[in-house]
Amino acid sequence: MLRHGDVWRAIDRLAAKYGTSPSGLARRAGLDPTTFNKSKRVTKDGKQRWPSTESLSKILIATGASLAEFVSQIGDDNAAALAQRIPLIGYSQANAQGFFDDSGNPAGGGWDEVLFPRIRDPNAYALEIGGDGMEPVYRDGDIIVVSPQASVRRGDRVVVKTRAGEVLVMRLSRQSARRAELNTLNGAAGERILDIDEIVWMSRILWASQ
Repeated sequence: MLRHGDVWRAIDRLAAKYGTSPSGLARRAGLDPTTFNKSKRVTKDGKQRWPSTESLSKILIATGASLAEFVSQIGDDNAAALAQRIPLIGYSQANAQGFFDDSGNPAGGGWDEVLFPRIRDPNAYALEIGGDGMEPVYRDGDIIVVSPQASVRRGDRVVVKTRAGEVLVMRLSRQSARRAELNTLNGAAGERILDIDEIVWMSRILWASQ
């Protein structure tokens, strides 16, 4: 069983391994410097507070450490509790038939796998970006992790499947009961306005490796 103290201890050890403090590690990852302070590890009423998947992902990117390296700071027995393997395909493949069901969950064969910090959505999947069409937000080779279960809000980056068969990576600028207004990530090609009945599913992008 993965324990609260094990995860925080692993963060402390990772910081020390890379020659910094937990506060320095947070700053290096672009987080609030107090994110990993001991005072932030419990709430004011004494409940345990766990580091978020996003913050763990950011410190791995900032240090260049692999997930396996982070797990090693906890102990191999806890690897299964900390990480999960999620399906991975190239973004260009996502437009092909058979990779998603009608709810936007990954389906069928042809998927590879990538190791990722455990999240609550068992249907999460990853897309590998190809080409420069989404620069500077996403570059060739970046991997984005998508959650079909996560709630979608204004301003989120999303993956959208249309009834015409397109799979789009865009930013949701506004959504009403009748339509969704979407913007391209690179500012090109303007805005897309889709009637709700044109959309098969829309899923939130949780994370990107950059």
